[in-house]
Amino acid sequence: MAYQPPVYATSIGDAPASPLALLRQLEWRVRHAVENQLSGEYRSAFRGRGMEFDQVVKYTFGDDVRDIDWNVTARLGEPYRKKFVEEREVTLLVVFEDTPSLQFGSGAQSKREALLELAGLVMLLGAVNRDRVGFVHATPSGDYLFREPVRGRGAIMHAAASLLACPAPSLSKLNADPAPDSGIPWRLLSRAAPKHSVMLWLGDFAPRPEPEGWAVLRRRYQMMGFRVDDPWERTLPDHGQFAAYDPTAGQLVTIENSAAERAAHAEWRNVREATWTTLFPDVLSRLVVSTSENRLDALVRFFHARMRAGSIR
Repeated sequence: MAYQPPVYATSIGDAPASPLALLRQLEWRVRHAVENQLSGEYRSAFRGRGMEFDQVVKYTFGDDVRDIDWNVTARLGEPYRKKFVEEREVTLLVVFEDTPSLQFGSGAQSKREALLELAGLVMLLGAVNRDRVGFVHATPSGDYLFREPVRGRGAIMHAAASLLACPAPSLSKLNADPAPDSGIPWRLLSRAAPKHSVMLWLGDFAPRPEPEGWAVLRRRYQMMGFRVDDPWERTLPDHGQFAAYDPTAGQLVTIENSAAERAAHAEWRNVREATWTTLFPDVLSRLVVSTSENRLDALVRFFHARMRAGSIR
């Protein structure tokens, strides 16, 4: 049977109806996935090499060469490596970049609705695995809502419900008072969680330069990017003229399906992918899901792939 995404919004761009009810519907699926499909792989996939530095010890055959401390090795004349101790818990910080373009949807569900569901699933995974979970909801106008990472099912459920209940950004306010950047408070987030925490950026990822301090953030956190694509973004419909709603312009536009439009669409798609891979060069640090795809299944495959890669390394 084909995947039928849950319908929980009254219309494109509306806040989800009864976020807690939606989260309770998703929770049993998450628990089933953790118990029967993921087991300990979620924790291994997120933790990676996210450990705290302990001391420098002599390098022995079989140790990870990536841990060699080249300064100490050069000073002492023989190889030494950094030793790490595993942290007791994962801290997950969800960054939801809410833009008008997310309100587009060619099917039963908009990209925003699908991305909010993906964010809720990730936060519930953190709750089931007894991690600390926080979030920031940012809009292009510069407004944002920040919740510090918390532990415990109830606290995380409340935080996730707060995120899902955030209203979509107002196009009129955006046009009147645009922010100079994406609206994400990067300076705040640079110290919002402990080192080696997982920072998960969910958004539309239109072509853009790297955020200020991106290199510092990548050193401090395990950075991952999640994106939801509408089928029309991947391939334009193969038929004659049709009308589509452009949420960034707030109006209907006519697509003529001309060769020029298709060429422009292909160029935009290539530029967007180049930006996407520049921000997240490791294929295992980024996930793209379609609005017609089962988001939990996609997460399970993502964690399986990271776990396998970690065991090979």
